[in-house]
Amino acid sequence: MPRRTFLARLSALAALFSSGAMAQAAAAVKPLVKSSAEWKKLLPAASYRVLFEEATEGAGSSPLNAEKRAGTFVCAACNLPLFDSAAKYESGTGWPSFHTPLANALATKTDFKLILPRTEYHCVRCGGHQGHVFDDGPKPSGKRYCNNGLALNFVVKGDKLPELRV
Repeated sequence: MPRRTFLARLSALAALFSSGAMAQAAAAVKPLVKSSAEWKKLLPAASYRVLFEEATEGAGSSPLNAEKRAGTFVCAACNLPLFDSAAKYESGTGWPSFHTPLANALATKTDFKLILPRTEYHCVRCGGHQGHVFDDGPKPSGKRYCNNGLALNFVVKGDKLPELRV
């Protein structure tokens, strides 16, 4: 991997973890750093664009919107568990939505792409973009983690979780 690419990735991950709470989350999970070329080889093109170019899939396009079984939603890039299915709810937005992430699973940063600031969240392990979090969700958190389905994989309860990618 070119030194410049490695340093850019490392810098991006460090920026995600710069706040106190995110630094604590980062300390609990060892970061996984890969070059863009490595991720492109491992992931479908659409998932790569969402996870590492911060694209957004079309509303209503993810089969995970209709997923109602018990299980775990994991990062599509590195397989880190991010959400328990008990935290999933129908938000009416067209994207899989959750009210509470698993502990030490996510890092946040401010996104100004639409001019007004929004809170963007990423997998704490690989830095893969998952979606945005809003303050209009249900109890217990009052949050809506609006996730791109292409950034997740679902594992049915009772099935073995995939090994973390190395």
